[in-house]
Amino acid sequence: MKLHDLTQSDLDILKSIENIVDGIAAMYGQHTEVVLHSLDAKHPSVVKIANGHITGREVGAPITNLAIQKLKSGQDISNAYLTKCANGKTLRSTTTIIRNSKDQPIGLLCINTDMDAPLQSVLRSMMPEQLFSNEQTHSPEVFARNIDEALHSAIDSVNHEVRANAAISPSQKSREIVNQLHELGIFELKDSAQVAATRLGISVHSIYRYLREIKANQAENDKASA
Repeated sequence: MKLHDLTQSDLDILKSIENIVDGIAAMYGQHTEVVLHSLDAKHPSVVKIANGHITGREVGAPITNLAIQKLKSGQDISNAYLTKCANGKTLRSTTTIIRNSKDQPIGLLCINTDMDAPLQSVLRSMMPEQLFSNEQTHSPEVFARNIDEALHSAIDSVNHEVRANAAISPSQKSREIVNQLHELGIFELKDSAQVAATRLGISVHSIYRYLREIKANQAENDKASA
């Protein structure tokens, strides 16, 4: 597969993928290297790398011969394969071809996991830091299967955070919960006020009163800034 000179549009596509490199590395931890290669015919090389300590490479390092082979294989997403890098580490790798709107290959996204790293260290690097602290944590995300679960999880999450916040006085906690739910747009959903009242243990009339106060304050602020 012949390489070509990359256009500014091609370079912009590769630039937009740099955050993905950091995101994958953040997800899998320090024992997984993520590399973005440019396939510019003038200088095919690494343009972004996270956890480069695994192979000892930096931005500007040349594309590998194996990466070129994967490019020629015809698979845009390779099967996982094992290799050994120069420092002797065994890597489990995948290579994904990045194409432009003309279906031309312009880059490669390679993920290399150090298979020689101690398992305990690998697992620890993949876990959120708060799991190793003494702080009690509450999961901020629930993968709801329907709108009811999504509504319940949003209410419960805000309720937990506000109740645990010692900076908010007990007399203001319900008001603050309703305020945050309002900002999330929860009360745009049908029957959400009734559901929130039940789950929060307060009357629906109190929720409506808080909402009226919130909207009145917003109207005053809008008028003042006009």
